[in-house]
Amino acid sequence: MNKWARLCFLVLGGGTIFKLSSMKDVFYVPMQSDWGLTNTQIGLGFTVYTIIQTTGLFLSLYIADRYSKKILLPFGLIGVGLCGLYLSTLPSFTGYLLCFAAMAFFGDVIFWPVLLKAVRLLGKQEEQGRMFGFLEAGRGVVDVIVASGALFIFVQFGEGKAGMQAGLLFYTVITLTVGVITYFIVGDDDKVTARDNSSANLEVLKGIKHVLTCANVWLAAFGIFFVYAAYCGLTYFIPFLKDIYMLPVALVGAYGIINQYALKMVGGPIGGFLADKVTKSPTVYLKWTFLIAAIAMLLFIQLPHESMNVYVGMAVTLGFGAIIFSQRAIFFAPMDEIGISRQYSGSAMAFGCIIGYMPAMFAYTLYGSLLDNFKGITGYNYVFSVMVVFSLLGFVCSTLLARRIKQQKMALEATSA
Repeated sequence: MNKWARLCFLVLGGGTIFKLSSMKDVFYVPMQSDWGLTNTQIGLGFTVYTIIQTTGLFLSLYIADRYSKKILLPFGLIGVGLCGLYLSTLPSFTGYLLCFAAMAFFGDVIFWPVLLKAVRLLGKQEEQGRMFGFLEAGRGVVDVIVASGALFIFVQFGEGKAGMQAGLLFYTVITLTVGVITYFIVGDDDKVTARDNSSANLEVLKGIKHVLTCANVWLAAFGIFFVYAAYCGLTYFIPFLKDIYMLPVALVGAYGIINQYALKMVGGPIGGFLADKVTKSPTVYLKWTFLIAAIAMLLFIQLPHESMNVYVGMAVTLGFGAIIFSQRAIFFAPMDEIGISRQYSGSAMAFGCIIGYMPAMFAYTLYGSLLDNFKGITGYNYVFSVMVVFSLLGFVCSTLLARRIKQQKMALEATSA
């Protein structure tokens, strides 16, 4: 099968596996009124999820290269689907927490690093930007289609308890179906192999040691970290437009959809194309877009927001968001460029996830506390200033990595000459 066709199926899996764990996006109110969960209880589900996700990714360093993606990808999807089957019974609060712990394990520990590895292995080095850009854009499309389908079913079944259960079953059936299809689509040629299990384990541990001691991997991982830290700040454009620009309530939802879904679908292909065809390096693309993002946000802070038209404010914030989404689309692509052996792709991607997604632990709290402690435009300017700092640190990090990659290539050419 053509690699782009295989990528489409990987995108389908990447876009469906997290719909059950993000059920609140569609079913938040029914979760309270029909399931009987409080705001605190719903939030605790995501706390448990994050704890399992963060600690479990260390396990991914081992399993992502020790076992084949042909087993791990379907296993993750089917595991999440079975959790959905249980969730559709609207279990007790304890059952709800256990399901979120399990979905974090199957989705973020078993599935996600291996999916990133599978995408890397599909393409050549000069195609990595487009591959990861297509993954991000495709996930945005799947997000919209699957979430809209669940909402449609929810309405058809009366918008109450039965509607929510039907919507959860819709997510479940899709996830299980994609899991089965994935087993027959992906290849079985990527795990670390050796004469016996003991030798294979030693080879995997050797790969983990190589990844953890490679300076380029650390720089690439912190590149992801700084993109994600700025990305977390995009959430606050919504209250910013409401508080400072008096954005009408009717437009808040529309802006949120554009900010989260449309930019993902547009930024992915654009970032991938520019990284592959213009800068010819994902690392160089990240380097310059970090600088552009920092300058753009500094200029944004200087604008007379209280007197500007709301549509101008929306356009400017979406323009900045497009830059960040184009970075997010390809921020795993440098893992191929730095020359990590494809045999150790799983460990490298898992490590990138561990470091790269760390801002989720503190960024929202940091940004929120700034808004709570400094009212009005002052608080938002502090948030935007922190985003500038993250982008500048990302620029420094990517500059160092780009320089090291260039020196590495020059040394290789000198050796082969």
